[in-house]
Amino acid sequence: MKRAVYPGSFDPVTLGHLDIIERSASLVDELIVGVLNNHAKTPLFSVEERVTMLQDATKDITNVRVETFSGLSVDFAKQCNAGFLVRGLRAITDFEYELQMAHTNRSMDSEIDTLFLTTNLKYAYISSTTVKEVAFYGGDITHFVPEAVIDRIYRRAEEKK
Repeated sequence: MKRAVYPGSFDPVTLGHLDIIERSASLVDELIVGVLNNHAKTPLFSVEERVTMLQDATKDITNVRVETFSGLSVDFAKQCNAGFLVRGLRAITDFEYELQMAHTNRSMDSEIDTLFLTTNLKYAYISSTTVKEVAFYGGDITHFVPEAVIDRIYRRAEEKK
């Protein structure tokens, strides 16, 4: 069975993330979307909320499951018996960092490869940070995130004001 892990914070999930999830799920038997529980950061949404949003956004993709993890992505991939880590690239600036991480992960576990997918050009400018900022100021985020999460983002942005 070909299994891959797509790790990230997904705070919140964007259409760019969903693009990578759909495309990478078509390449493997099972895709595990790993939601990072990073205790050093203060995300807009709790890890449980991010999992729920991802489950809602991916409910029609039968070979995707969503799980939380802490620590290193490569360790999580090994724990899941995955042979691949999936990483999305929006721009050349992403590539340098992601290539360094891929080499680091490969040096820690030579059995886990990194699969890079470039996001669809129509989503290349979208980031979770941008979505949060636009929502905070009441801007239109409908072209940035799955419909299932729009209201949650606006509500949380309003709570944070």
